[in-house]
Amino acid sequence: MRDFLPADKARRERVLAVIRDRYRVHGFDEIETPVMEEYARLHAGIGGDNEKLAYNVLKRGLDADAVRAAADDLSQLTDLGLRYDLTVPLARFYASHRGELPTVFRSIQIAPVWRAERPQKGRYRQFMQCDIDIMGDASARAEAELIVATLDTLDALGLEGGSVRINDRRVLDWMLDSFGFVPDERPGVLITIDKLDKIGPAGVAAELRQRGATASAVDAFEAFLSRPVTLEHSPFGERQVRKLLPADAPDHVVAHLVGIGDAVAAARGAATTDGAVADIPLVFDPFLVRGMGYYTGTIFELAHPSADYSLGGGGRYDGMIGRFLGQDVPAVGFSIGFERIVDLVDAAAGDTRPAVVLVHDRDVPEAELLAHKAALVGAGSRVRLEHRTKNLKALLERATADGYTAFATVSAAAAPGSLELKPLG
Repeated sequence: MRDFLPADKARRERVLAVIRDRYRVHGFDEIETPVMEEYARLHAGIGGDNEKLAYNVLKRGLDADAVRAAADDLSQLTDLGLRYDLTVPLARFYASHRGELPTVFRSIQIAPVWRAERPQKGRYRQFMQCDIDIMGDASARAEAELIVATLDTLDALGLEGGSVRINDRRVLDWMLDSFGFVPDERPGVLITIDKLDKIGPAGVAAELRQRGATASAVDAFEAFLSRPVTLEHSPFGERQVRKLLPADAPDHVVAHLVGIGDAVAAARGAATTDGAVADIPLVFDPFLVRGMGYYTGTIFELAHPSADYSLGGGGRYDGMIGRFLGQDVPAVGFSIGFERIVDLVDAAAGDTRPAVVLVHDRDVPEAELLAHKAALVGAGSRVRLEHRTKNLKALLERATADGYTAFATVSAAAAPGSLELKPLG
């Protein structure tokens, strides 16, 4: 968990403002949920490994005897916990307020979450998530809206050239079934498949055998990975999807993926040729896994050439809201990895308003200082008052680092509006 100095905080808020604005332009509405949820909800088996990283809150009023009596059952000691993502709270929110929301609800959530991570580069115990979700729409339009809004947001942040890798959990399940993996071993098989880009086909096959996966299924999978593939470019579309899958892939899943591509292409003004999208950064990846256990359909990840890691991701989780509401509601979401993106955004792309430091002598009356400041603020400037110091250079350098662009010296009896502004930096 981190502190942020003024310049860092200002930069983060500028990035958040762009993200919030682009999401709203695309028709999403912002909501807010509490930082804590009920323990049982956070540990309902839908949060995957994140449930193990949850910060739990002790029940109030427990004495030592009560703690000892419940020491072997954490659920008896706690009744609340800090949220580890924004999706579980959203599902609870929607179930609680469905009658007050549109039939198709497009939500924005921008808020901190907490996980008991082992701190390392890029992993924090408190971090910001920026989520957009659509509930009540089972069509490909929902995924397309999320992808278009996310790519537009990336462009607005000056990170043009982003792309989205896309897959479908139903494709993964069908492939594993066609290779012969039995249902009980599939979670472990998916964990290994997720390492394909790191350890390669041979490494995946070796690890699957070490796991004791069905031998004939591993052989079939290894043969598929080793099959000859033509090298010509195949843009996103039905041809690309079917080319990268075993024969006889489910038509309805392929059609859903192709529908997403067509809608994204139309929104981004991309050309289509023979059903393939030529100019849209959408790539089908049949081995994209994503670790969240609640995904039921489409899954996707956001990539950018400036980073060798994903900048966000999401997917369809049609079964989650039903856990709280008692009836299934289609839902899909996309989360931008704010902590990763903020480090890529140009630090110079900031507030364009004039920012002025007024350096004054100690004998200048407070009323005069505030009058000078009010005149500049009224003209649209950001203004800071600073006592003159012996080391004026250091003072101005600090002001420049904080984003100020000009300064003026203030003497007693100077008329408001008469100050001479000089550039900084």
